[in-house]
Formats: sequence, structure tokens, C-alpha cells
Amino acid sequence: MTAPAFRPATAADVPALVDLVNSAYRGDTGRQGWTTEADILGGQRTDPEWVAEVLARPGTVVLVAERDGELLACCELERHDPSAYFGMFSVRPTLQGGGIGRAVLAEAERLAAGEWGCTRMEMKVISVREELISWYERRGYTRTGDLSPFPYGDERFGIPLRPDLRFETLTKPLA
Repeated sequence: MTAPAFRPATAADVPALVDLVNSAYRGDTGRQGWTTEADILGGQRTDPEWVAEVLARPGTVVLVAERDGELLACCELERHDPSAYFGMFSVRPTLQGGGIGRAVLAEAERLAAGEWGCTRMEMKVISVREELISWYERRGYTRTGDLSPFPYGDERFGIPLRPDLRFETLTKPLA
């Protein structure tokens, strides 16, 4: 299989990005991959307004991975000198576990360090997502112990199915 091509997303990509992000994490389609949040959150993961807002933010790029014109994965990178924030990471559920995610993460790290000059990558992960956190730890990320609240009551980010959700910050030094 050929390596994916990377490019910055545009406003024309918003509908496909919303579909990809929601399918990777929620509902029955999310259960096809290992990154599902369907057991801890219902509802949507994102919506067109939020994705369009992210695309319009200064210092932010949504990186997409494609093959033969098909959207395979995406991530958000937000520049905060000297660090970069990594978020909205989504891989088509049927392709998870096949190396696309590793390629997207590596490209995001390359862009943040090589083009932006950032020395650290940061992200927030729901702290009960131990399998996902372990995946990041195998790629050099460390748990900081810095916890922040989940936005209970804001259904734009989903409907919590349990009362103990919060975010933990993970970081990785970039060369």
C-alpha cells in the first residue's frame, strides 16, 4: 500500500472532516476501530461550526492524510511557541492499526519541529483512555499529571456516559 499524501485542510474539507472525526470516535462506526469513545461518550465528537472555527484560527493547521483522493486521517496542530498542540486526531476506523496513525503523528511532529521550530508537542487525552494513552507513551509521550475538567453540559463535545471524565496533558520533546 502506498504512503498517504499530506496537505493542509481547507474549508471545502469541513463536511468530510466532521464525518471522519465523528466516525472514528462515536457510535457503531467508531466500534470498528480501537479508538472508540462510544462506551464513555454519546452524541457527536464535533460539528461543522467547530471544525470551521479551528480551520480559521491563526497559527493552526488541520493536516489531512489522503490516498487516491480519499480522506484517511486528520489532526489539528496549533502553534504555541515553543510548543505545538496536537488534537482532533482521527483515523478512519477500518484503517486503524495499519500504520496510518503513526504516519500522521510523525508528520505532525516533523511539521511542528521542522517548519515551526517547536521544541515540544502537547495534547490532552481523556484520562480513562488507558489504551490510547499507552499508544502515545510507546511513541515517546509522557503523562504530566496535569488534569483539566471535561466540559460536562456542553453537548458539542458529546454526552458523557460516566461521571469521572477529565483530560490529562501528555507531552513529548521534539528534536
